Formats: sequence, structure tokens, C-alpha cells
Amino acid sequence: MTIRRNVMGSLAALASTAVLAAGMLPLRSHLTIATTALVLVVPVVLGVVLGGFLSGVVGVLGGFLIYDLLFIPPYLTLDVGAAENWTALVVYAAVLLPVAKVVSGMNAARAKARQHGTQIRELFELSGLLVEDKPFDDLVSVIVSTLRDVFDARQVALLLPRDGHLEIVASAGAPLTDADRGRLLPMPGALASLDTHLSQRKDPFALALIAAGRPVGLLMVSGKRMAEHDREPLLLFANQVALAIERAQLREDALRLEVTEEVARLARMLVAAVSHDLRAPLASIKASSSVLADPELDIRPTERQELAGLIDVQADRLAALVTNLLDMSRVQAGVLQPRCTVTTLSDFLATVLRDLPPATRARIPEIDVPADLPPIDADLVLIARVLTNLLENAARHGPKDTPITICAQPTEARAAGDTEAGGVKVDADARTITVSVADRGPGVSPDRRNEIFGLFTRRQNDAGTGLGLAIAKAFIEAHGQRIWADDAPGGGARFCFTLPVAAPLPEELQVVPNPYC
Repeated sequence: MTIRRNVMGSLAALASTAVLAAGMLPLRSHLTIATTALVLVVPVVLGVVLGGFLSGVVGVLGGFLIYDLLFIPPYLTLDVGAAENWTALVVYAAVLLPVAKVVSGMNAARAKARQHGTQIRELFELSGLLVEDKPFDDLVSVIVSTLRDVFDARQVALLLPRDGHLEIVASAGAPLTDADRGRLLPMPGALASLDTHLSQRKDPFALALIAAGRPVGLLMVSGKRMAEHDREPLLLFANQVALAIERAQLREDALRLEVTEEVARLARMLVAAVSHDLRAPLASIKASSSVLADPELDIRPTERQELAGLIDVQADRLAALVTNLLDMSRVQAGVLQPRCTVTTLSDFLATVLRDLPPATRARIPEIDVPADLPPIDADLVLIARVLTNLLENAARHGPKDTPITICAQPTEARAAGDTEAGGVKVDADARTITVSVADRGPGVSPDRRNEIFGLFTRRQNDAGTGLGLAIAKAFIEAHGQRIWADDAPGGGARFCFTLPVAAPLPEELQVVPNPYC
């Protein structure tokens, strides 16, 4: 780049000298020797500005020859004639060479200041990015790529300690070869410290990253000889880089700790919930089966039937618990994919009510479903679990002599981008049906209507597992729909959820009635 700049400056100096000489030549008899020398200063300054000091020297030599050959008699010879002409030539060369040096130095200082300002500005912008809460991988990638652009280096690599040794966690520029890695990484068994031998080299230049007196890592810049004016902004910026990396590492450690604690908390809640909910039905089944299996006990047929019914009910309770746990494991594993089927809501409700557990089936809900509702398009197995959980919840909380009501109606139009509990967006033109299950129990207070859909959340003195509503919410949101709780007309709780309406069949696929049937 420097050689090309020198050549371009030299050519510009010689070309401008030739142009000025051609313009002054017709006026040679009217120009003094001093005036000609002043005009020939211009090509020298132009060469210095465009190419540097060497181009200025070329401009001085070219101007010297043109000055001597064309403007000092005798013309077209190197003889200068009178002694005062020698003085003019010597003064021309003696003055313009220092001028070229001064102008070159000013240009270099201005270019250096401009480059330094650009570096400071880009590093300042990077310091703003370091303040943001970026993920660790994004942060180190931004650091190395920005530094590579700022210093125009071949490679920039960031080395951090991992498992007792330094490891390259991010790099920018040319791909790292095995030779590059061997040059950057310490030798096996060698101690990497702040005084490593790499820091004494011009290339690669190693910069230790230190935060609060603790070494965080090493920053390697290769493919560029780091001058003092390059090192200063990098050294000033190193502390910010170290603090940002340490903060990102601490944030990831805190997040891992938080996740670990949350997993441990959920595990404790799961163990407590399962142990509590397993103990009661298992105790009932064990007691009932022990009585039935004892040949010495004289049990009347009605009592035997009651014991068998109790075993059946408690076995259903255990089956429901296991089903809920399996459903929740599917949700948490992220493998929940609805398999939608088109059916009418009336047929679907009839199937769900027929398959209810005996304890819930004892209270037949009242159905209020218009006959003209369009068919739904949903995963019937998942929605059946939703409806079963809501009915079991209503039967558990509503008094025995009060009704449970299932209602359905077309969903009222909502504003675009509106959301419900859980943050699920609902389109303004979405065609859905709202299904509700209402009881006459104590209801749900407004401040707990979002909380009750959480995992293992129970009401006071509730015998449930705390999984039913959480599973219902996950299954409904898997369909892109919403579920919420509000007050039932006449008192109690009402749980509502939406179901998508099946798209109408194309006209060519619709069945045309046969007029002869």
C-alpha cells in the first residue's frame, strides 16, 4: 500500500511539474528566476500530500531539472552560467527538501490522528455494546470482530482459561491453522502468565485481560506490528473487555445456578406431590384388598362390592395421576405436537362424558351447545384431557348438590394482537369456538387467575396434584389457543378455552345431495 502511494505521488508531482513548465514556457522571457522557483513549489507539495516524503523528493528532483534546463540560461543544458543562478538552484533544493519533510510529517500526523480518532470512536461504540446484556458467545464474537476491523489485523483471537488451560473461544479474520494455534496457545505443560513470551513479540501481540486484579484471559492480535499509538487505545479498552467477559461468565453461572435450583425445587415439589397423592389411594387399595383377601373374615356381598368399588375408584385416581405426570413430561420435553381431527363439538363432548372416571361420571354436567356450531379442528386426545381435567376440578370444588355446566358459543371478535393469560396472541379474524366449564364452588379470586395455571399450584385443602390446570394450559396453547378463568354467572368459577373452527371444504370437494334419494 505504501509503495503504491509513493508511485502515485511521484507521478502526480512529475506530471504537475510538466504541466506548469509547459504553461510557463511561452512566458519565459517575462518571468524572473525567483518567480519560476515559486511556481515549481506546487508540484513538490502535491507530491508530498499524495505520496509522502519520497514523492516530494522526486518532485524536487524533477523541478530542479526543469528549472535548470528550461528556465536558467543557457537553456537545454546543465550549465547555469552566472554564479547567482547556482545560488537560485541551491536555495530551491535546500528550501523545498525541508518543506517536503515538514508537509510529509504534517500529513502523517493528520493521518495518524484520523486513524486514532476512528479507533477511539469504534472502540467507544464497542464499549457501548459491552454494557448490554448479550449472551456470552455473541459478546466474544463482537469483541474479536470489532478489534480485527479497528486494527486491520490478519487475526484476532480470544483465549480464556478452561479446565486449567487456555482455550481459543473466539477468533476473527483468517481461519486459524494448526500453526496459528501452536503459536497462540502455550506449550503443553508450560505456565501461561501475564509475562508470557508472546507479549514480548511484535507479532503476535498478546494483551492480558485483567478484571479487579484477576486474570480473565488473553487477547492475541497477529498479522500487524502494533505501534505505540495502536497499543494505547487497546490497553485502555482491555479493562472494559475483561469486565464484560467476567460479567457475562458470572451471568451464565448465575443462570445455570438458577436453573439448577429451579430443577431441584420442581423435583422436590414433584416428590412431595406424588408421594402425597400416591399414599392415600395406595393405602385405600391395600386396606380394601387385604380385607377381601382375608379368608377368616365373613364379609357380606354388599360390603364386598363396596370394597371392590373403592379399589376401582382409587385405581382410577392412580391412573389419572400417572397420566398427568406422563402428559407433563411430554410438555417439558418439548415433544407435544397436536394431531388435529375434524369433528363436531357435540360428538366430541359425548365421547368425553362417556369415558369419564366413575367418580366424575357420578355428576352428569349440563350441556348447553347450539346445534348450528361449525365443526372443530383439534387434537381430540389432548382436548379430551383438557376437558376431563376441568370437569374433575369442578367436581372436586363444587358442592355435590350443585350442577356443573358445559357451554359453547362462537368466540366474540377481539382486537388484533390482543392477548390473554399466558401471553398467547389471538388474531382478530381467527374463527374459534369458546367452551366453558362452570361450577358453583367458591370461585377463583382475580389475583390468582393467572397463578392457578402454574405447575403444582393448589388451593388450600385441595386434594389434587396441582397438574391438571397446568396440563390444560399447555395443551390449549399447543393449538395456538387460549385458556382463562373468570366468575361463573350466579357464583362459582368458570374455566373457558377456545378451539379452532375447521376450515370449510373447497366447493369441488363438497358432497352434492342426490335429488333421487
